[in-house]
Amino acid sequence: MATTLADHLRARSDAELGDLLRLRPDLVVPVPTDLATLAARAQSRVSTARALDDLDEFTLQILDAARLSRAADDGTTSVDAVLAMATTPGAAGTAQVRSALDRLRARGLLYGPAEQLRVAGGVDEACSPYPAGLGRPAATLDERVARRCADPALLRRTLLSAPPAARAVLDRLAAGPPVGTVSNAGSGTVGRNGAGDGSPDGVSPVRWLIEAGLLAVVTDAPAPTGSQAVELPREIGLLLRRDTGPLGPLRPAPPSVDPVRRDARTVDSTGAGQAMELVRHAGAVLEALADEPAPVLRTGGIGVRDLRRLARACGISEPLAGLLIEVGYAAGLLGEAEAAASTSRSTVDEQVLPTAGYDRWLAEPLARRWEQLAEAWLAMTRRPGLIGQRDERDRPIAARSAEVERAGAPVVRRTVLGVIAGLEPGAAPSADDVLALLGWQAPRRSRGRDALHREVLDEAAQLGITGLGALTGYGRLLLDRDGRAGAGGNAAGDAAGDDPLGVHSGEREHRGEASAVERALDTLLPAPVDHFLVQADLTLVVPGPPEPGLAAELELLAEPESAGAASVHRVTPASVRRALDAGYQASDLHEMFARRSRTPVPQGLTYLVDDTARTHGGLRAGSAGGYLRSDDEALLAEVFTDRRLAGLALRRLAPTVLVTPAPAGRMLDALRQAGYAPVSEDGSGTDLRRRPRPRRAPYRHPVTLRVADPLAAPKLTGPRISGLVEQLRRGEAAVRAARRAPDPVRAANGQPVDGLAEVQAHSQALAVLQQAVRDRSLVWVGYVDAHGAPASRLVRPVSIGAGFLRAEDERTETLHTFALQRVTAAVVHD
Repeated sequence: MATTLADHLRARSDAELGDLLRLRPDLVVPVPTDLATLAARAQSRVSTARALDDLDEFTLQILDAARLSRAADDGTTSVDAVLAMATTPGAAGTAQVRSALDRLRARGLLYGPAEQLRVAGGVDEACSPYPAGLGRPAATLDERVARRCADPALLRRTLLSAPPAARAVLDRLAAGPPVGTVSNAGSGTVGRNGAGDGSPDGVSPVRWLIEAGLLAVVTDAPAPTGSQAVELPREIGLLLRRDTGPLGPLRPAPPSVDPVRRDARTVDSTGAGQAMELVRHAGAVLEALADEPAPVLRTGGIGVRDLRRLARACGISEPLAGLLIEVGYAAGLLGEAEAAASTSRSTVDEQVLPTAGYDRWLAEPLARRWEQLAEAWLAMTRRPGLIGQRDERDRPIAARSAEVERAGAPVVRRTVLGVIAGLEPGAAPSADDVLALLGWQAPRRSRGRDALHREVLDEAAQLGITGLGALTGYGRLLLDRDGRAGAGGNAAGDAAGDDPLGVHSGEREHRGEASAVERALDTLLPAPVDHFLVQADLTLVVPGPPEPGLAAELELLAEPESAGAASVHRVTPASVRRALDAGYQASDLHEMFARRSRTPVPQGLTYLVDDTARTHGGLRAGSAGGYLRSDDEALLAEVFTDRRLAGLALRRLAPTVLVTPAPAGRMLDALRQAGYAPVSEDGSGTDLRRRPRPRRAPYRHPVTLRVADPLAAPKLTGPRISGLVEQLRRGEAAVRAARRAPDPVRAANGQPVDGLAEVQAHSQALAVLQQAVRDRSLVWVGYVDAHGAPASRLVRPVSIGAGFLRAEDERTETLHTFALQRVTAAVVHD
């Protein structure tokens, strides 16, 4: 009969072992050598805690029932004992309890036959020391309390005589946890729920309960200085729970929610509109950082002032700006580079600015740009909701600082969105409903994370993954592709089984094919337009999202006035001058307006372009500090006498030449602010009109789920699981074979063998091996492995030479190489 988990695993079928590995994939990292190693790893505290984190509230309560019903002598329980504890009137049904037991046994948390069920080692260590919120038996706490509990009639009379305040304390402790503290002065606190008020006679309720023998003072529990820890015995807790059952209120099914029903098309349209806004705001933040990079603080991150400046420049809130910075960094669109004006040799000043991948991102379709941002948000190990809050030193938490790092953030996001994905399409649960479902589905992971879960819901709405509180259709595709939405989480394994090496996905990315998410979102977005409508007031109305080429032109030759599904831009003298500075000619602008406009170009726009181009380049700037020349002597005289340019300290060298000690760049800025339109030239007089090349940080790969989630379990496909089970069976057979090794080999490996205390001579072992090579016979070889541990193997020697033995293991069909200096014994197999 199996008495250990290792024995139980040996008795399992291959299919049952495969189910265990599928449910607990962390057990095969690294791959265990045999089933004993697998059992030891399954009972470790870390692995057990991970297995418990995936269980729902009801299954955890059934596990507590198994822990409570264990016999004191051998530590075993039975299915009948668990059923008796969990199927009291008004509790759970027999089928539901048996289903929970099956889930626990499939994960290796319970094992053994139904009449001798055992709790796996590590469960007690990973779980609360108080199963179901009940204290320890009175006999292990205090003799006086044990005597009181041993007399049921006396115990009931004492409970009935308890003052109301003391009875309230008992009810609070019976609900769990069963521990509290009492100060030496007489006042007491109970569990997590507050202080016990003193009774009229001056004795606190907690002190009264101690004196009545209903509470035990424990010395092995931590308590504040000047206080004593108290614990409610298990017998009294069970007595107080006679109405609700030993385990307390049981919920075999998740709490019922009544979400608002939304039309799926309305949800998708709303989410798509928000997705458009997100991409626009992200582009605005990235462009603002390109124009004026944010310095990196010495402690890391972006300062509060710079974040506020970005938010104000982009017309968004500071929390949204912080979210977009974190998402942009995770998507590989933002990075850090050395400041161009850094003069310090002791420290390197760095700035946050767009990377080289930003230019490629701008040229992508709108749906693909959103998909890259959404994937980065799902995968990044950051919590943007902490930005702006105070740390333990009462300092504001900065964006991109180390305080925002949270390794478990990807798991939390997929868990929260998985709750909504588990509902029918169009269901929009409230935040409280989502928290209630999370509290039942994964109570260990959800405990104390309500604020984080609400942040995830808000961020998902801002990104457009949800619309009107419901999960969008393309958002559901995004989660399903990652394979981590919902309770099962098997989609990833199935997808990986179809393409385990990722060959086809790499080919699709190389060919630039659209993903299912991109195609679904693209059908909801308005088609990109390559034209605009020119109005008489010199405004350009773009009736839809502009294509990348048109967006680049609009950024150069017009000022944005309003954004949305249809954006409005205005052509101004400054914008026309900016286009001329970038290298456009007046004829180029006329041709572009005529080609892009679907309405006649107004005469005022033509005049504006011609008038600005007529004066543009009339002044020529170079470096002297700086010089200014012009063939128009009257224009140069006007500049020389302009009081607004007195700070340049201009001097006339000739009727057509002025010089200044100021740098040429500063002179150009001053002239343009004064309303002139100069252009720069080099020393040979060549026109330098061109659009300046923007600075970019080094290219960064976007964060993906393959590298960003340290808590994610490895994906195990069906063939992979079959191979692992076969490897474990082979390792188990090797262990059994080692136990059957001949006595000389076992003695050489240091195992106690009667009558054999000496190690076999090395020369004798070599002679046996040489003869076995000639005879092609099987030999038991004892050796010391790479870790210094003795081992043995049944092999067929193939050759001996250069200090190595090469032999074939017929059982595993593999060729092994042994260093002769590590061989301790060799015996021919009978």
